Parts: sequence; C-alpha cells; structure tokens
Amino acid sequence: MQHREGKRMVGALEPLGALSRWYLYAIHGYFCEVMFTAAWEFVINFNWKFPGVTSVWALFIYGTSIMVVEQMYLSLKNRCPGLVRCLIYTLWTYIWEFSTGLILRQFNACPWDYSQFDYDFMGLVTLEYAVPWFCASIIMEKLVIRNTLCLRFDENGEPRSPAIAPATFWDHLTLRKEE
Repeated sequence: MQHREGKRMVGALEPLGALSRWYLYAIHGYFCEVMFTAAWEFVINFNWKFPGVTSVWALFIYGTSIMVVEQMYLSLKNRCPGLVRCLIYTLWTYIWEFSTGLILRQFNACPWDYSQFDYDFMGLVTLEYAVPWFCASIIMEKLVIRNTLCLRFDENGEPRSPAIAPATFWDHLTLRKEE
C-alpha cells in the first residue's frame, strides 16, 4: 500500500532479485566480520581501539555463502527443526571457509590463518570458532535471510519521499480502527 495525495493506492511490489539479495548478504557478512574481529581483538588483547579488519574477498565469500544458506533454509524450513538447520549451516560454513581459503591460498591471497589455534586444520578452519559460527547461523536465518526475503521493490523502482512512503504497520492498525 502507498499513500499519494491523501489516498491509499495498491502498488505492485516485487521481491528482491538474486543479485540484490547477494549484495545485502555480502555487506552483512563484511560488516559482521569487521565487528567480530574488533570484538575478538578487545577480548584477547584488551585493545580499546577495537580495530576490526577483513578483506575485500569477504564480500564474495559471505555473499555467496549466505545465498547458498538461503536456498538451504527454503528447502529445509518445513522439514527439520531450527537447531538442526543451524548445525547444517555451520557445517556448510566450515566447508565453504576451507574451500575458499584453499583456493585463495593458491594465489597467496588467503586473508586468514588459524595456525595459532589449537584445533585448526591447515590453518584454514578452526574448531574454536564452532560456537561463534553456530550463533551466527541462528542470526543469519532468523534475522538476515527471513527479513531479506520479505523485502520488496516498488514497481517503478523510484525512491520516495517520506510523505508518500508505503504504509507502515502502524498505518494498517490505524486504518482498521477507523473501519
């Protein structure tokens, strides 16, 4: 629904395309990587500067990985419980991190090295990150993927000013009271 000159109109809304969803997932992963490395630096070294770091490769890695998880979510959401899905997503994360790290390492471009961890495998993955990856998979499904799949484009694709923005949830409640 949209407001235009005080009248309610129904506009055609289309779901986001794959490229738009990939972009949102890539930016989300990139941001989370920077925030996680900043928090890790604080916890391990008590560094109050919170220097978060990542690589441009993270955009491709996270965007693509979350697109795959989105498809897993759509396939599994009615077939297995959420915690089982998150275990599957965590396993996928390890496979993806190892695979992309191995490929990038061939070009001396792998931005991470877990060799200093006790439970690492080839420096490309580490079991010490299992709990953070599992928690991230819960957030990814419950907040990121579900909400991204709800986003819609306006049929015209034109930005709107707040005066003619789509009706909000509050508007719907107010309109129901008046009816």
